[in-house]
Amino acid sequence: MELKNSTVLITGGSSGIGLEFVNQLLQQEATVIITGRDLEKLEQVKKRFPKIHVFQSDVSNPKDIGELYQQVTKQFPQLNILINNAGIMRNMDLQNTSMSLEDITREIEINLSGSIRMVHQFLPHLKTKNSAAIVNISSGLAFVPFPASPVYSATKSAIHSYTRTLRLQLKNTKVKVFELAPPGTETPLMDDFTEIVDSKQNMKVDKMVSIAISGILKDKFEIRPGLSNVLKLMSRLAPNFILNMFDKTIEKAKNKSTMK
Repeated sequence: MELKNSTVLITGGSSGIGLEFVNQLLQQEATVIITGRDLEKLEQVKKRFPKIHVFQSDVSNPKDIGELYQQVTKQFPQLNILINNAGIMRNMDLQNTSMSLEDITREIEINLSGSIRMVHQFLPHLKTKNSAAIVNISSGLAFVPFPASPVYSATKSAIHSYTRTLRLQLKNTKVKVFELAPPGTETPLMDDFTEIVDSKQNMKVDKMVSIAISGILKDKFEIRPGLSNVLKLMSRLAPNFILNMFDKTIEKAKNKSTMK
């Protein structure tokens, strides 16, 4: 997939993996558009990278997506790449009855429904291009769930499944479908897990995105940097072992925290 002179729309582009994509795609001489819910953060990124274009939009809101489509395709009819990066990850106890039904499904609305809605909205436009791509961000946890983040893990497993079938359905079009499954990465997404995850094993975000860019350029449709490859392998060889290992690590961290 050629990135030079492409026009790329990144959801959740104001921090973490999305922000690093901004940096590296500009180096590839792409036109970069980012969206996010927080206008102040978007404007801060714009100050750092003056060449980018920003639109305030919430992927969990279908009305926002419709308005985003109208604005972006009108101003940037050459748009040919969509990166579905927007996502949240929470440390969640499913026994916590104080959570509302709306709150407990927030990750579904943003991580899963948001990506599906974005594809549905922008796909007709992308199909008109001679070269186009959709990049869905899943996770290494798509292959083995993380017990502390049950809903997040479920959404990423669903994104993995959805992306595989989307790729098959678009096989006779000019739209290439990529999946990036990051391992634990040094981003604000991991802030809620500092006491239960060894941050030393997290991959540097610039290295992770560099691997992703290389994979896209080489038409590697399932990109699994670092430990994500291990998780996929273990999901086939010993899925219960790795899941139970995660669970024991979390319990040990909880006990340690209680003793403080």
